[in-house]
Amino acid sequence: MLSWPSSEPEPLPPDFANAFSNVSDRLGGLCGRVVYFSTIGSTNDVAATLAGLGQERAVVIADAQTAGRGRRGRTWFSPPGAGLYVSTVLLPSRSHDLERATALLTLAVGLALAESVERVTGLTPDIKWPNDLLVGRRKVAGILAEAVASNTSPRVQAVVVGYGINVGRAAYPRELDNVATSLADELGATVDRAVLCAETLTAVAERERDLIDGRFDAILDAWRARAPGHQGVRVWWDTPEGRRTGVTAGIDEMGALCVLVDQRIERLVAGEVHWL
Repeated sequence: MLSWPSSEPEPLPPDFANAFSNVSDRLGGLCGRVVYFSTIGSTNDVAATLAGLGQERAVVIADAQTAGRGRRGRTWFSPPGAGLYVSTVLLPSRSHDLERATALLTLAVGLALAESVERVTGLTPDIKWPNDLLVGRRKVAGILAEAVASNTSPRVQAVVVGYGINVGRAAYPRELDNVATSLADELGATVDRAVLCAETLTAVAERERDLIDGRFDAILDAWRARAPGHQGVRVWWDTPEGRRTGVTAGIDEMGALCVLVDQRIERLVAGEVHWL
């Protein structure tokens, strides 16, 4: 019997249940099990626990997180009722090309989120490599992907992908106004979180099918169209040897960011770049 990390799951709120019912034909098998918490430490932790126990198709949703996190150990502010905090278990291992499907997974989810935000709100957020959604130059959503360890195989069997979207104005501290925004800030109106949640999951399901079926070029082409900063923009990033600068020169077939530095191309496969 599963021991939940800090609190027991609760029934999915009626508005979420209705929204999921309305898109059930588009979810495929993604939502084999949906777990909802009013408050939890981290949805990624719960999803990883479920995946480790063999629950291949699970979605974890929280109204609030007390230990929400982003990439590189950063805190993701997760106050109640203000954002969308979701983790899902994805299966790149079902693709004939596991290496490429895994490499492009985060890009595919970022693309899915951008598509679903546009579908629900009409906003067209830009994607900043590798995993941020921006409106203008302010962050509205982020993604954290974590491989699930397997005791029986060195191959990646499942990846937990968590995402946070700033939906309401209270989703982030006011001192972050210069770097963060919310859908409500940009629209001047409220956004239905339940509908947005359902649409994000249908879009993720669609893009996961692209990965599994090998439609990698479709993902890359659509991602490039929504990521104006991936080419011709001056950027900097930190390395163990010090700060580097260059000009973005596109992404390659494995999703690495190519940067022109001193007349040669460097490939960035992880980390964080900053626009100049």
